[in-house]
Amino acid sequence: MGLIVRPLTRDDGPHWSALWRSYLAFYETEVPQAVYDTYFERLLGNDSQDFQGLIAELDGTPVGLTHYLFHRHGWKIEDVCYLQDLYATPEVRGRGVGRALIEAVYAAADESGAPSVYWLTQDFNADARKLYDRIGTVTPFIKYARPA
Repeated sequence: MGLIVRPLTRDDGPHWSALWRSYLAFYETEVPQAVYDTYFERLLGNDSQDFQGLIAELDGTPVGLTHYLFHRHGWKIEDVCYLQDLYATPEVRGRGVGRALIEAVYAAADESGAPSVYWLTQDFNADARKLYDRIGTVTPFIKYARPA
């Protein structure tokens, strides 16, 4: 079967939840069950301004996910694409899963007429940054957030 990337479906719920929990654990965070439930429903919804989800399968087994969003930008007429979440299980890293997921988001952006795709990662995510440095361009922007 090989590697395929496809849109998230309702049947993916348990696999998606396990993958997203692992993704959040990597970033040393967790969210209440209500957030999982709401986010999954939004990913399956029809609102073009909401997140969309993709699942990567390797030989029929879900091994990765990505979520992305199109939104307006003050400096462009077209929407831009924000890739929020990207995760591949540790045992398949280095086998093209992350690249395939990012390239699928690039394709979705092209299809939608979005001229740019961007994402954030933490500076300690060295393994992922090796991939990002090959298929993206690091920017000079530094993220700030409102204090809790």
